[in-house]
Amino acid sequence: MTTSAHEFFGRLTSGAEYDVAVLGAGAAGMAAALHAALDGARVLLVEKTEYVGGTSALSGGTTWVPLTRYEKDASIHATQPDSYEKVSGFLDRAVGEHAPAYMREAFLKAGPEAIHKLVDNTEVQFRVCAFHPDYMADLEGAVTCGRALEPLPYITRHLGDNLKLLRPPIEEFTVLGGMMINREDIGHLLKRFQTFESALYTVRLGMRYVWDRIRYGQTARSVMGHALIARMLASALKLGINITVNTEATAIVPMGKGVNRLTLSQNGQSKDVVVKGGVILAGGGFGRDPQKRAAFYPKGMPPYSPTGPGCTGSAHRLAEALGAFYGSAEDQPAFWAPCSTRKRADGTTAVFPHFVFDRAKPGIMSVDQDGNRFVNESQSYHEYGKAQLNSGGKANPAWIIADAKAIAKFGLGMVRLGGDPLGPYLKDGYLLEGKTLDELARKLGVNADNLKAAVAQMNAAAHSGVDEKFHRGSNFYQRANGDPQHTGPNPNLGELATAPFYAVRLYPADIGTSKGLMADENAQLIRADQQPIEGLYACGNDLNSIMGGKYPGPGITIGPGIVFGYLAARHACQRARGELAAPAPRVANL
Repeated sequence: MTTSAHEFFGRLTSGAEYDVAVLGAGAAGMAAALHAALDGARVLLVEKTEYVGGTSALSGGTTWVPLTRYEKDASIHATQPDSYEKVSGFLDRAVGEHAPAYMREAFLKAGPEAIHKLVDNTEVQFRVCAFHPDYMADLEGAVTCGRALEPLPYITRHLGDNLKLLRPPIEEFTVLGGMMINREDIGHLLKRFQTFESALYTVRLGMRYVWDRIRYGQTARSVMGHALIARMLASALKLGINITVNTEATAIVPMGKGVNRLTLSQNGQSKDVVVKGGVILAGGGFGRDPQKRAAFYPKGMPPYSPTGPGCTGSAHRLAEALGAFYGSAEDQPAFWAPCSTRKRADGTTAVFPHFVFDRAKPGIMSVDQDGNRFVNESQSYHEYGKAQLNSGGKANPAWIIADAKAIAKFGLGMVRLGGDPLGPYLKDGYLLEGKTLDELARKLGVNADNLKAAVAQMNAAAHSGVDEKFHRGSNFYQRANGDPQHTGPNPNLGELATAPFYAVRLYPADIGTSKGLMADENAQLIRADQQPIEGLYACGNDLNSIMGGKYPGPGITIGPGIVFGYLAARHACQRARGELAAPAPRVANL
C-alpha cells in the first residue's frame, strides 16, 4: 500500500538513498520527477507546502514548446510551417543578449522529446489550440498557433484521498464556490439560455460538480494548469515516486563525485537522505521572499502577487552557499501582470490577474493617476505591467475603466462576464461607479479633463479602427484578445458611451520570477568561474529564465520548466548510473 504524502516523512529512514531528489512540486519539479522515474531512477519529490502544484496549479497551464508533433495535428503545417530556424530566429530577436543563446538552443532541441516522452508514458496529455498566437506578434518568426500547448481537462475521482494534495485554484477563477471552468465552458455558460446544446452542457457540468462536492467535498474535474498538475500527480503515484509535503530542505552537503547529503525537516524533526545522481531545485523562484523582492524588484513594487505561497527561494540560499549565482542580464527580474485586489469574507486578500478577459475588449480602457492613457491595453499582460512600472509611479496603480455595456458583456476583473450583479463590488469599494465621467474622475482622484479627453480619443479610434496613440489592436495577437462579435472595424476598439461608467484599481504584480540561478545546458548549476556544481540542478523559475525577462509567447514559464526538468533528470540519472564523462560546460558570462 502506497504511503500518503502527508505520512511519508514519518516513515522515511534517515540515510535512505535516492538517485534523484526534486525540491518543489510545481509543473517543472513534477516533470523532472516523472522523467527521472521513467528513466528507472528512485525518486524523492519534496514539497514544502501542504499542496502539490505551486503556481502552475493556479495558472492557465499553457505550455510553450515549439516543434512538437501537435503542430501537424493542428493541420497548420501546410499554411504556416514552423522550423528550428524560424523559431530560433524569433527567440533571438525577442530575447537577444538578455539570456544565453546556448540555453535557448538546448530548449528547442530537447523540447519535443520532453513533451512526447511524458505524453507517451504518463497521464499527461496536451492539445494545441487552433488560434493561440505568440505575444510578440510583430517580430519576424511569430506564429498564430502550434507552439502553445494546453493540458486536456482531467477527471480526478480515481485519486481518492490524494485529491486533497492538489492546490486549490484561485477562488475568483471558479464559479459556484469551487467549480473550475475553461474557455470552452465559459462559451457554453454564456449561451446557456440561447441554445439547447449549451443548456445541456451547462446542466451536465453543474450536476457533475454538485455530485463531486457531495462525494469528495470538492470538484473532481480539473482544467487548465490544475489539470496539468492533477495528471502529473496521478502519474507520479503510478510510477511509485516518493512524495513528501510540508517538508523543507535545510542543507545540501556535497560528498564528492556529485553525490549529496540532503537534510529534510518537518515540524522540527530532521532526516538526511543520500542523493547519488542529483538534487533538482524546482521551488518556483523567490517571488515570495520579501528580502529578495526588495533587492531585485523595481522600487515601488506593490506587495501583491498571485503566485503560489511556496515560492520563497529558500533552497536558493543552500545553492548559493555552494557557489551558485543569479543571472544579471535580464530585461526584467520577473514576469508581470496587472492585478486587482479585494478582501475576501475570511479576511484574506484576493489578487486577481487581468490576463485576457477585459483589458483588450471594446468599451474598456486604462488611465494613469492623471487620467491619461499610458499603454496599449491589448498587448500582453507582461508588457502592460512593465508599462506601469516604467511610468514613474503615475500608473502604479492605474485604473481600468468600462462603460455600462462593456462591463455587462465582458465583466471587469473579479466582476464576472455575462452580467454579474454589481452591488457587492460597489459596496466594498472594489468597483467604483460614476454616472458621468466627471463624477467618475472625482471618485478616482484623476483630472476630469484628461479623462474625458482620453475617452474621446478612444471613441474616435473606435470609429476609425485605428488607435493613433498606442496602436491598440494592430496585430493578430492583440486582435485575438478582442471581441470576435464586435461590429466595428477593430475588435479591440469600442466606444465608452453608455453611462454609468465603472473603474477598478490595477497594481503591477509579479506572476513568476525571471531572474534565477545560472546553469549549463543540462540545467546543472554553475559557479562564477563557469564550472559546474556537480549533482545540483535547477528548473522552472529557480533556473535563470531562457527568456531573459521577455515574454514572447503564452506558456513561456511552464514550457521551459518542463523541458529543463527533463534535461536535469536525464543528466542526473546518467550520473546515478555512472555514465557521465566530464565535458567542459558551454556557458556565457552573465
